[in-house]
Amino acid sequence: MMSAGNDIVSLNAINAARTKQYKFYSKILSESENPLYKEFSSAGIPFENFVWLLWSIKESAYKYLQRNNPDVIFTPVKFVVKQLQLPANYIITNFDSQQIEENGFNTILAIAGIVTYGQYTFHSRSLLYNNLIHSVVNNSENFQDNYWGIKLIADNDSEHQSKEVRSFLLERLQRLFKTNDFSISKSQSGLPILLKGTDETTLPVSLTHHEHFVAYSFHTTINI
Repeated sequence: MMSAGNDIVSLNAINAARTKQYKFYSKILSESENPLYKEFSSAGIPFENFVWLLWSIKESAYKYLQRNNPDVIFTPVKFVVKQLQLPANYIITNFDSQQIEENGFNTILAIAGIVTYGQYTFHSRSLLYNNLIHSVVNNSENFQDNYWGIKLIADNDSEHQSKEVRSFLLERLQRLFKTNDFSISKSQSGLPILLKGTDETTLPVSLTHHEHFVAYSFHTTINI
């Protein structure tokens, strides 16, 4: 299955008190996922950040799956995180860059996870900062062909977010493929699709934004 899925959460915009209420977080976490918090609590990571970390992984997996299964409905507790590994000596800092862009996670420490939905199994990589969470999902534990980026933007109204995240992605694609003939449209199910000229490409792209952060991911072997 060739697809892409990523999600970003601005932790400055969440309601921490509400997130810690069982009535709220039980709609995101399944009972089997609660024990995963043990390692994160010992590292001093607040429970509300853990909840939104799992949300971002599940949302990313949903986006990945939806591209090939448009009838799938996002029910967070049905996307079950089976494993979640916090790197040794993981230090949580603020995201204080204007933007970062990478392919894979060989040069940056990330939280590795496995999430399932029915018969499907996905691998995840997540970055956890004090002020944001970003997750990327793949159908393999090899993320080398997954390209991603995070950007801080000045204006958080929805129109500006949409414009900024598309421009951010297109700039990366133009540098990578040495062409400015790309544009982004939407599929009938509302997913972003990449066009080259007037033709739809087979390159899957994923866009996300929350408050003053936008992010993208896509999967390619540099053949379009």
